[in-house]
Amino acid sequence: MKILVTGAKGFIGKNLIIELKNQNYTDIYEYDIDSSLEDLDNYAKDCEFVFHLAGVNRPKDPKEFLEGNFGFTSILLEKLKKYKNTCTIMISSSIQALLDNPYGVSKKAGEDLMFEYSNETGAKVLVYRFENVFGKWCRPNYNSAVATFSYNIANDLPITLNDPNVVMKLIYIDDVVEELIEAIKGNPNINDMFCHVEPVHTVKLGQIVDLLYSFKNSRENCSIPNTENSFTKKLYANYLSYLPIDKFSYGLKMNIDHRGSFTEFIKTPDRGQVSINISKPRIVKGNHWHHTKNEKFLVVSGKGVIRFRKIDETETIEYNVSGDILQVVDIPPGYTHNIENLGDNDMVTIMWANEKYDPEKPDTFFEEV
Repeated sequence: MKILVTGAKGFIGKNLIIELKNQNYTDIYEYDIDSSLEDLDNYAKDCEFVFHLAGVNRPKDPKEFLEGNFGFTSILLEKLKKYKNTCTIMISSSIQALLDNPYGVSKKAGEDLMFEYSNETGAKVLVYRFENVFGKWCRPNYNSAVATFSYNIANDLPITLNDPNVVMKLIYIDDVVEELIEAIKGNPNINDMFCHVEPVHTVKLGQIVDLLYSFKNSRENCSIPNTENSFTKKLYANYLSYLPIDKFSYGLKMNIDHRGSFTEFIKTPDRGQVSINISKPRIVKGNHWHHTKNEKFLVVSGKGVIRFRKIDETETIEYNVSGDILQVVDIPPGYTHNIENLGDNDMVTIMWANEKYDPEKPDTFFEEV
């Protein structure tokens, strides 16, 4: 299928084109502000589907809204009519088409023009009234407040939050792209003449800012967000895309002594914590037990042995472990346990515990195996 995408270098256009290519759509005509009307004429001649994403968001002069959101749409439709090309055309409108402001008026005019074109030519039109779209490659200080706040917070810049109780309706770029690709397959989500992207996330602006700052602070407290919440998952992915290129990495606090080191990697309130344990050759670590806390050990480098003894019993149980054969060893409550490095090099063990370490309630009791 030959696909024309206007606004190809914009936020939605860029994400859409990359995913179209991922899904093996190869004949894509990319039209943007640096293209010529001759290009548009050639594309309109034989395209089989149009994603009309070009538009004006923040012009210097309000009259540019109509020129960009209505005028260019007129030119595009005239080109299609010139070649009697009645392929399906999708247009990106906005929920602001319901409002009496220059941007909303221009979007409503574009919608009306599209419906008139459909009645005149019989072409199928898909009018999408997008809510605020957020996600990777969204321009700060242009496309959305979410992009601006994400960029500023990730880059240690101040933000201005006038009213934290403002409620925003948001859709995520990957959900937008997924819906648009469904549209090209003939399965658009249509309701009352207009097409829609789901899900729509309704969130207060103050909550968004709080989440973004929690993402920033997560590096210091080794936490990760609860991605069971779909909006939090999407916002976190969005936030990471604004990190400065020289700040992708961050350090961890290593607790080092003569035995090796122990470093907390990730801590969560509901899924426990992951730590990295490095043991020097012939070193034994552990010799303690827990009432309720439980752990999983995975040796990824070196070789050693994990020993267990049930409290108030004498029998010792041993499990040989090695980075050559990855196997997880469960550490049940009620068993004192230790781990010894039997090799000549450092042994590295990934350790998961079902709860974050709480110094006020460590649930850890010394006893030799």
